Amino acid sequence: MKNILILCLLLISPFLVLSQNSNYDKNLADSLGADDYGMKSYTLVILKTGAGNIEDKARVDSLFSGHMENIGRLAEAGELIIAGPLGKNSNDYRGIFIFDEPDKAKVAELLQTDPAIKADLLAYDIYNWYGSAALPVYLETHSKIEKIKP
Repeated sequence: MKNILILCLLLISPFLVLSQNSNYDKNLADSLGADDYGMKSYTLVILKTGAGNIEDKARVDSLFSGHMENIGRLAEAGELIIAGPLGKNSNDYRGIFIFDEPDKAKVAELLQTDPAIKADLLAYDIYNWYGSAALPVYLETHSKIEKIKP
């Protein structure tokens, strides 16, 4: 029986070693709030066309200009880590946000700082999302490859 146990341990030990990541950086993982899988909780927001109907094109342009400024402000503050538009679709989905905040109520408060949302030009759905804890650091790289700033 003892020999069988030793044989089993010898057979599975290579798999235990292979499951360890030799590139693992504990300090980086801790600084990003990563769990053992390198993941963490975020909040995903799907923006969609709101019920607001503003006829004044200059007013709509101003609200969407404020929307873009708000995105920049939230990103600069480290609260919003991904933002981008979606292509035309049958669901009236307009874009996505990923917030570095797992609390949906706090994200809902942050969304109210967006003038296009406050004017009901954009509506939203909020979801908890589990993804790579490295997402917050991708913006550093993006700034180095962005030739034209919006």
